[in-house]
Amino acid sequence: MTDNLIVILTALNLEYEAVRQRLSNPCLHRHERGTRFEVGALPGTDHQVALGLTGKGNHPAAVLAERAIQEFSPMAIMFVGVAGALWDTTQLGDVVMATHVYAYHGGTSEDDGLKARPRVWESAHEISQIGNHLGRTGDWADPAPPGHRRPKVHFGAIAAGEVVQNSRISYEAEWIRATYNDALAIEMEAAGVAQAGHLSGSPVAIVRGISDRADGTKTSSEDSNWQPVAAANAAAFAVRLAKELINDREHKAMRDHTTPKQGYTVNNTSSGQVGIQAAHVTGSTVYLSGKSQELGRAGLITKLSTFREDLMREHSAGRIDELTYKAAEAEIDIASKALEEESPESKSAFVLALKRLHGLIGDVAELAVKVATFITAAQGIS
Repeated sequence: MTDNLIVILTALNLEYEAVRQRLSNPCLHRHERGTRFEVGALPGTDHQVALGLTGKGNHPAAVLAERAIQEFSPMAIMFVGVAGALWDTTQLGDVVMATHVYAYHGGTSEDDGLKARPRVWESAHEISQIGNHLGRTGDWADPAPPGHRRPKVHFGAIAAGEVVQNSRISYEAEWIRATYNDALAIEMEAAGVAQAGHLSGSPVAIVRGISDRADGTKTSSEDSNWQPVAAANAAAFAVRLAKELINDREHKAMRDHTTPKQGYTVNNTSSGQVGIQAAHVTGSTVYLSGKSQELGRAGLITKLSTFREDLMREHSAGRIDELTYKAAEAEIDIASKALEEESPESKSAFVLALKRLHGLIGDVAELAVKVATFITAAQGIS
């Protein structure tokens, strides 16, 4: 994970430019498959943003989000742009930050109608907390243009589908408002980005400026006037959110570094496991049969093989879903390959793969603890 870099993606050039204007010295970064990013600094800081353009739709957004995560290993990924409001409570120019994302096109068509089977992703707690704090302070917004009110930020569900919604009277429009009546806004990329973040263990934030009401006015002169305003407001909030998120991480790292913690030595000369329970355990050495347990590359390869069996068992028990299971297996493959290469870069590749793996299986405590021990053990390999 890169501690001072956040990826921001947009679907449209208008949205891209709104973010780019807020970065200092953006420089071209070429991905080996042809994708072009620009990496710039947040003004007045050494915090970096990697900015990319995905085009419209959940599928390209998911592919480019995954590519960006693999390329930069960011501390978070954001999708920033415009959206349509589903209800009149959200005004044009306001910003919506997703508390969760609905992939609303999941469903089953039956004789008595379309039954919803959505996938849902919740926003990371830390990002949501920072976003809500910024919403309360209200100091994230630029001065409002003449004739415009100061924008507000709203927090709630965002619905992401595969078609442009530009009606309030069509069957699909009525179905969406009836089935997802807590959704504040509707757009076409958030589900793809949320899925990519979930599979890669990267926190995701979706930030949208309201440019229309999804009511047939999308191509009107009013929409043309509001799109740049909505894009600018979303960019202002997202850039401030990125800055606050990095500052929080740096503050936490400094606190952890400066706060003294007591270390312990636990000796176990008998067979069996030793459990250590405390608020903080650092600098500890655990001895089994009187010898410090250090794992070299070969030992870690063996442990990963055993871990793969543990992962399969949790998947079979239904505690890990199919997509997460496949993504976790892929990270184990990357980690194993990195161990076998024994190159100077292999240790970093190994640790990055394990961190992504930890993000994927963090809800399964037993597996998460094992991955954490692998990461610690990696510090001892050359």
